[in-house]
Amino acid sequence: MWSSDLLRAVRAHAGGERTAVYDRGRAWSYRQLWETARGVAGELVAVGVVPGRPVLVNAKKSAGAVALVLGCGIAGVPAVLVSVDLGADAVELLVERTGSTHVLGVDVEPEPGAAVGLRARATGVPVAEAMPGDPPLVLTTSGSTGAPKVVPLSRVGVERFTDWAATTFGIGAGTVVLNYAPLNFDLTLLDIWATLVAGGSVVLVDPDRATDGRHLAELVAAHQVEVVQAVPLCLRLLAAQEQRFESVRQVITTGDVLPSAVLATFPTVFPNAAVHNLYGCTETNDSFLHTVTDFDTTAPLPVGRPIDGVRALVLDPDGTEILGAGRGELLVSTPFQADGYLDPDLTAARFVTGVAGHDGVFYRTGDIVRRDADGLLHLDGRDDFHVKVRGVRTNLQEVEHVLDQHPDVAEVAVVAIPDLEAGLRLHAAVRVDSDINSLALRAHCAKSLPRTAIPSSFEIQQSALPRTSTGKVDRNAISRSHQEARKAHV
Repeated sequence: MWSSDLLRAVRAHAGGERTAVYDRGRAWSYRQLWETARGVAGELVAVGVVPGRPVLVNAKKSAGAVALVLGCGIAGVPAVLVSVDLGADAVELLVERTGSTHVLGVDVEPEPGAAVGLRARATGVPVAEAMPGDPPLVLTTSGSTGAPKVVPLSRVGVERFTDWAATTFGIGAGTVVLNYAPLNFDLTLLDIWATLVAGGSVVLVDPDRATDGRHLAELVAAHQVEVVQAVPLCLRLLAAQEQRFESVRQVITTGDVLPSAVLATFPTVFPNAAVHNLYGCTETNDSFLHTVTDFDTTAPLPVGRPIDGVRALVLDPDGTEILGAGRGELLVSTPFQADGYLDPDLTAARFVTGVAGHDGVFYRTGDIVRRDADGLLHLDGRDDFHVKVRGVRTNLQEVEHVLDQHPDVAEVAVVAIPDLEAGLRLHAAVRVDSDINSLALRAHCAKSLPRTAIPSSFEIQQSALPRTSTGKVDRNAISRSHQEARKAHV
């Protein structure tokens, strides 16, 4: 049994009737959550889990699923959290890579405190060595080849992070925190697990209603939510309700660029809240924080400054450290970071030592940042978001930012498509809230972008853009779909 702060804290809180989780109209006390988690642990032992050997948790977010993860901890098995929408082939690949003995889910959502309707399938993977480091949680993140990378989170790293998050955002006994992200996202380390460690109350957003702005607003208002951490999509949906959420005192945007039009509404929508931009990677957890003071800016929010204990390096293409103002790849070392991937070759490529004369292990983020004269970091995009169109270096995220400034654009992704004449050309997938056409969008781009950076094709839709299992816009799917459509018309 991994005796982490999380388990000790939830068990300690279980002596009272304070609410731990609100889920679909039901309140779960800490006592009920702990009782259900203990029941899960007993069931896991009965189906043959092996202490130290991981299990794959493939469950839609719910109070029962939270109890399932806690039950894995009580039973002493690392929980590999994956998207409930992950395809069958990807699930089997992860089973093989992680050595998971079982695939677990929740068949029947229990009443508070009752037994989980557990779904458990033995994988037949031979019992071998325990997962190194006895990680309490194991996350996955997308890789450049499409195969997920496995990230075991260290026990010490998780405990340090939950302490930092609770202290920084004032999460304590009874604090009500909204959880928007799926259970397999690293964002839950703050809005679920840090909250439970601190004795707060987590309001779970039903995944099936995550794009229902009215429902989100009702949750925030009904439960008097105090802390909201979410991707920009959630914040945009809340802002569109034109309500004042006076109970909210901390708003944390993370995971993507927040549209400036949404940011401008915050003083009215969240009149009593401090607003922060939080940056980090699954591998390192949160690393930089920027507290917003200018709500009228049209520029993307800065990444910010390193949080306590974080070291940040900016390297030029030759690997030389840039001191002072400059632009280059960001490397970070945090108190919360994983020890590496499960794959040692991937670890060696990204978790590096001996960087520019610094001691310790640094993670190569692949993000290109700009440090200004005041030491503030700004994200210019990922190295793989820079392409050459007709010989001109073009930042795809800059093009996205310009399109995102159009008042009728709700969501956008720009991809580079192979082209025999130009080498690469740009294609934009755009979700809109009106009947705007591609001609108007091209004219909008022409005001701010060089000719080579204006997309040559647009796919305009009113439905959401496709997303990966980790909730990010699936640019590979957009590219494939567009290329297949072009072939069909040839």
